[in-house]
Amino acid sequence: MVRPGVWQPPVACSRLEREVIKRIKRAKLFVWLREHRHELFDEDFQGELAGMYQDKPVGQPPVPPAQLGLATILQAYTGASDDEVLEALVMDRRWQLVLDCMDHAQAPFSKTTLVTFRARLIEHGLDRRLVERTVALYGQLTGRVAGGKLRAALDSSPLWGAGRVEDTINLLGHALRKVVGVLARQQGWGLAEGTRVLAERAGTPELAASSLKAALDLDWDDPAALQHALGVVLGAVGRVEGLAAELGGSQDPAVARGLAAARQIQEQDIVVRRRWHRRPWPGGGPRPADLDRGPPDAPRPQDQKRADRRLQAPRAL
Repeated sequence: MVRPGVWQPPVACSRLEREVIKRIKRAKLFVWLREHRHELFDEDFQGELAGMYQDKPVGQPPVPPAQLGLATILQAYTGASDDEVLEALVMDRRWQLVLDCMDHAQAPFSKTTLVTFRARLIEHGLDRRLVERTVALYGQLTGRVAGGKLRAALDSSPLWGAGRVEDTINLLGHALRKVVGVLARQQGWGLAEGTRVLAERAGTPELAASSLKAALDLDWDDPAALQHALGVVLGAVGRVEGLAAELGGSQDPAVARGLAAARQIQEQDIVVRRRWHRRPWPGGGPRPADLDRGPPDAPRPQDQKRADRRLQAPRAL
């Protein structure tokens, strides 16, 4: 198994970094993360994050999770989408300053890597650990009031809840697509054509698409759309089970494993969402709103101009 090593970016600022820091008048969190990233992501915490990759196949060295963790903190703080994060890492020197990729022509990781990291973070319960550790260290070094403001900014982010929904959709879609593919081969079809025919027969044509999210064709920044998509995919579990029973393929070990995995993901999602909505938040920070409503103070997702301004000039602490 390949596990990420300890990320050791420079502690002292370069001349270029000092010039960038001088020009950051607002959103001092960028400066603080650059100056204290080695304390926030010390060797022990990086070891915890590396433990999420114990099942990583050999030959696929992962991006340092500390680097992805920094991007996740900034994403929650600024309200940036996954695509905006990648854009900022190429276009915004504040982000480059924090992630040690100054003036790089390409982002240090892909969108898929970022989404997968968030899924692993949530799966292992380290999303709250990341927030709590960041807030604790920030408050310790800057004062209790500043720490409280940062907690409010991070806790009110829709990233955590939306991430859970999107990750559930991706995992379920992958599991069900594999089941339909096995059934297609049992019937003597080619994989692509058989998956398309059987997915349509089951009433779930979206499963035949190479990208489930693209096939659903929704506004993924809209919490209501996320809930609709989740409902479609959760409903597909029963339809694919019915298709397997109709075709007599339920006893195939690969089909049984795929359906069991889908049911497990389905049940975990229900439990996690209930726990997320009800969990009390320490320190008086705001509780995330239900996923179907979004946070009470969130900007309207459809207002692109406000989203752009939010990325360019995050709130100061």
